[in-house]
Amino acid sequence: MKKSLLLIGLALWCTLTFAQSLPDTGYVRDHYTKMEKYITMRDGKRLFTSIYLPKDQSKKYPIIMTRTPYTVAPYGENAYKRSLGQNQFLEKEGFIFVYQDVRGKWMSEGEFVDVRPHIENKKSNKEVDESSDTYDTIDWLVKNLPNNNGKVGIEGISYPGFYSTASLPNAHPALKAVSPQAPVTDWFIGDDFHHNGALFQMDAFAFITSFGVPRPKPITPAQFKTAIKFKGKDNYKFYLEMGALPNFKKHYFGDSVKFWDNMMAHPTYDSFWKDMNIRPHLKNITPATMTVGGFFDAEDCFGALHVFEALEKQNPASHKNMLVMGPWFHGGWERGDGQFFGDQNFGSKTSLFFEENVELPFFKYYLKGEGELDLPKATIFISGSNEWKKFNQWPPKNTIEKTLYFHANGKLSFDAPKTVENFDEYVSDPNAPVPYQNGIQERRTREYMLDDQRFAERRPDVKVYQTDTLKNDITLTGPVIADLLTSTTGTDADYVVKLIDVFPENYPNPTPNPKNVEMAGYEMLVRGEVFRGKFRNSFEKPEPFVPGKVTEVKYHLPDVAHTFRKGHRIMIQVQNSWFPLVDRNPQMFENINQAKDSDFQKATIRIYHDAQNKSSVKVTVLED
Repeated sequence: MKKSLLLIGLALWCTLTFAQSLPDTGYVRDHYTKMEKYITMRDGKRLFTSIYLPKDQSKKYPIIMTRTPYTVAPYGENAYKRSLGQNQFLEKEGFIFVYQDVRGKWMSEGEFVDVRPHIENKKSNKEVDESSDTYDTIDWLVKNLPNNNGKVGIEGISYPGFYSTASLPNAHPALKAVSPQAPVTDWFIGDDFHHNGALFQMDAFAFITSFGVPRPKPITPAQFKTAIKFKGKDNYKFYLEMGALPNFKKHYFGDSVKFWDNMMAHPTYDSFWKDMNIRPHLKNITPATMTVGGFFDAEDCFGALHVFEALEKQNPASHKNMLVMGPWFHGGWERGDGQFFGDQNFGSKTSLFFEENVELPFFKYYLKGEGELDLPKATIFISGSNEWKKFNQWPPKNTIEKTLYFHANGKLSFDAPKTVENFDEYVSDPNAPVPYQNGIQERRTREYMLDDQRFAERRPDVKVYQTDTLKNDITLTGPVIADLLTSTTGTDADYVVKLIDVFPENYPNPTPNPKNVEMAGYEMLVRGEVFRGKFRNSFEKPEPFVPGKVTEVKYHLPDVAHTFRKGHRIMIQVQNSWFPLVDRNPQMFENINQAKDSDFQKATIRIYHDAQNKSSVKVTVLED
């Protein structure tokens, strides 16, 4: 079991293990009684469900449920989890905790479908989705569990975050509070497998080699022995030697992994990808929602921000909809105390603050009717200044959009360029791509999201633009929009834009970090994002570049909340590869999923910054 869970954990999506972090099961055994049930869905399939009931039966309890594809282990009514709920405060507060293997995973019956599409108007009991499975489960729970108070809450991180979101359309009347956390929502535009049409090959490959392997029948993790093994201590070397995408199937997958084949068969934003998107269905929502995410979440930062946005836009103002964003990696708000991440010290225990002062009050208020819920529309941690802020909307109202313009000689300022025909020119070589992080790594790290970028600045195929030393603090809260005026000698190109906080050379290092890294001159990545250039006008209908023609590539990066302090600088880096995080672009217009090793070619890239072609990055500045 441990071996299988480790494989899934290495794939970076296994979030259920957050609830198993305590050293033993003593508290759970002393205070809860475990039962295991198969709950029958409307189409007759049975879903395996693990239930923990408080031993104190003197009062009624609400239910908190997590539906997961990552196993409800341990199995057996005498085998207990080490902790319940996503944090210790929920466990000590007392709820009925329910965990369910979703349809087709582990011990549940039926066929598993990745990010199963929602069926808006079901015509028979044979038409099922995650919403109907959740509804049927809740209906059984409130009718059959002793001492429940008839109120249910749902929470989950990452893939379980998707199942949390999917519980919202046509929700059961007993469902009162839902917290989608780092929810998977769009695997082509912004979450996990693709960003703006570019494949995040390292995450996809690592995940699918374990999670994507078919399960022959209902089994426990201890019985699962068919994960695909691969070796490679240097991920840059491993993926470069792997070559074009068809080689993954040839050397590793064969015909065993259905989702890889499906993914390769759908290289554009067609109905296969669109149908997975739960956001259009988030209308007429009745449960209170609290979407949670991390600004430095490598997997699903996009999902948290856009689920909240969809709920906000598609429901009346009376719907209780909240957003919480902190300085966290994927699930970091439930793992550790949240004071440190990578080389950064955020000055306080941000995760403990969230667990005790936000998550616990949310569920107590809506499920128990206890306490006062003093939560704003958006609870946001501002890195840089390292402070929590409360806003009555997100992005905040009291902001102004400003534009950072590129200039000659690597300058960056809020003043537009006035020169005539000015550009930077360099060669992008997909056979020597820009690494996503310094050093040698075996697997994709989570720290790359805020790591030092000085290693990239030194490459000739990375263009750097930075401001003069800031005379005052500048706080960015909200969207970041890259607007590049560019040309290429090829017919396709990827573009990576990175927003960076440059620490002063005389930075005093007043607060320690875990590795005692010297912060003088540090170039902290605040936000980076890739865009596959052929999708610049449409994700459905890609278009080639005309070689040598000045072309606009404009796209949104995920929102930020960061203060660039007085004495620091703002830097923008532009590059055309981010390897092996993102698959290589051959720089010729084609279906990259079917590319050959011989297709990858050098191209000369120009980034223009003159009076007519103003390359820039638009930011949202918080006003005092």
